[in-house]
Amino acid sequence: MSETPTLSRESRRCIRAIVAAQMLVQIGAFSLPALLPTYIAAWSLSKTEAGWLVGIFFAAYVVAVPVLVSLTDRVPTRYVYAAGAGLTAVSHLGFAFLADGFWSALILRALAGMGWAGAYMPGLKAIADTLEGNEQSRAVSMHAAGVGIAGASSFGIAGLFAAWVSPSAAFLFGGIAALIAFVIAWAVMPRTTPKHAAAADPRALLDFRPVFRNRPAMAWIAGYTVHTWEMAALRAWGVAFLTAAAAQAAPSSWLPAPTVLLSIANFVGIAVSVSGNELAQRYGRMRVVSLAFGAAALFALATGWTLGTSMLLSATLIIVWMAAIFIDSAALTAGTVQAADPKLRGATMGLHSMCGYAGGFIGPLGVGFALDICGNNALLGWGIGFGHLAIVTLLGFMVLRQLRLN
Repeated sequence: MSETPTLSRESRRCIRAIVAAQMLVQIGAFSLPALLPTYIAAWSLSKTEAGWLVGIFFAAYVVAVPVLVSLTDRVPTRYVYAAGAGLTAVSHLGFAFLADGFWSALILRALAGMGWAGAYMPGLKAIADTLEGNEQSRAVSMHAAGVGIAGASSFGIAGLFAAWVSPSAAFLFGGIAALIAFVIAWAVMPRTTPKHAAAADPRALLDFRPVFRNRPAMAWIAGYTVHTWEMAALRAWGVAFLTAAAAQAAPSSWLPAPTVLLSIANFVGIAVSVSGNELAQRYGRMRVVSLAFGAAALFALATGWTLGTSMLLSATLIIVWMAAIFIDSAALTAGTVQAADPKLRGATMGLHSMCGYAGGFIGPLGVGFALDICGNNALLGWGIGFGHLAIVTLLGFMVLRQLRLN
């Protein structure tokens, strides 16, 4: 029987408000990947440096998330979330008014990663702590969809601001949105610590050993790691790839700009992500994840080699590839949440994010490095840059299966 009737109207309103805040924090997250070709040209960046500017967001997240998410098992989540939203606003506003080259941009992007560490999983945990069972899984899926919608929109929004005003205006918008998220979350999030906080050992704040011993949770964490690795790489370089494709094979006049195409790809991904979680509940999580990993590996191998053939073909493969990546997004996170010990849910979700975003740091760097070492041979660079992700995906899937079987 559904647990929905047990939820009060106030609880539902709180969940919706937290999802709205998460969307506002996320709305500027991909402004830099969307405008990466602009900043590569303006600051004379190498492709590896560009990869660092995208990847440092994930690296800073990995450093900050173990402490910030584990703290939510001990202190009211609203304090952690406020710090995260505040850092996100500072980062975006700083990028709008202060960034003038690689090093200043690197520092500000690191602040953004720390801000997201304080907002993403703490916000999700604030929702998960109020629910159990299928309702919890559906709420996790709704949260993933909301964050995905905001992330997808950020590509198109950044492109519009850059075309109509300036690239800096895109970051200004993201900073203001994060400040609004700060206000919403502070107003609706619980002012008390979780009920299970008293059972947590205060000496074990950074002790993930109990989580590592939870093999079902670690299986889904392994899958999420390579999932984020591939997704971060495609989001980081998708606009740049489509811009290069448009330069080599003139697109039809009706075809949208690369930033809009990446937004479309992400919106398609969101749709399949929600349906993927429902399919996982009906047919089994492992079947859906197996399908997603196999399809993603196939498109990773093929997409880069379409450079110069047809802009429409390249755009189509980017969109379908993004859908293949996204189909198991909510299913993987929901798997970790449901496999977690309730007393260690914050620590488990912290490790989930930390491992996933470690992959997110490496992915953009790998593509940028491949483009640099291939020099002027753009076709080879994109073929290898995207193609190596297939190997990563399949290896990650093997680890996931091994952990699930043992």
